[in-house]
Amino acid sequence: MTQTYALLLRGINVSGHRKVPMAELRSVLEGLGHQDVRTYLQSGNAVFTTDSTGSPASTDTLTAEIEDAIEERFGFRVDCLVRDAGYLAAVAGACPFPAAELEGKQLHALYLSGPADAERFAAIDREAYRPEEFALGDRVLYLYVPEGLGRSRLAEVLARPSVVRGLVVTARNWNTVAKLVEMTRED
Repeated sequence: MTQTYALLLRGINVSGHRKVPMAELRSVLEGLGHQDVRTYLQSGNAVFTTDSTGSPASTDTLTAEIEDAIEERFGFRVDCLVRDAGYLAAVAGACPFPAAELEGKQLHALYLSGPADAERFAAIDREAYRPEEFALGDRVLYLYVPEGLGRSRLAEVLARPSVVRGLVVTARNWNTVAKLVEMTRED
């Protein structure tokens, strides 16, 4: 059975560091046997199909294989998250903020490698960061930042090692979230 996935790479092509050209990333994915490989932007988004079942174990296996192949090709390890089309659509559909009314830079999905446990974020004084807000979802944090991510005090707190210890976290603005849903849609 063919399954469509999105690959989210963390922390590449930032300020000239950890360069992963998208054409080479496509080549890496094709070399692993994936089909219909497409990339979006230069910040590490790819979509591909493969003959996998979509179970959590197969997603973990895909992630490990891709991380190993990237390290072999580029000489450094890159944290990756692999998510199937259904998951991406569910994340977009469950957004607690009015996505259609906001600019893409004001709303972000912070994809997590594990559960967004409430206890992990309980010590954050949400009132201290208003009007910025966050909400927990299925392995995702929804982050509303009216002035954008680069000016967000709340985003800094959410990214602290003491908060996200043990998790891979990678953020995408809402324009990218919507585009990945579109690119992975299985008609």
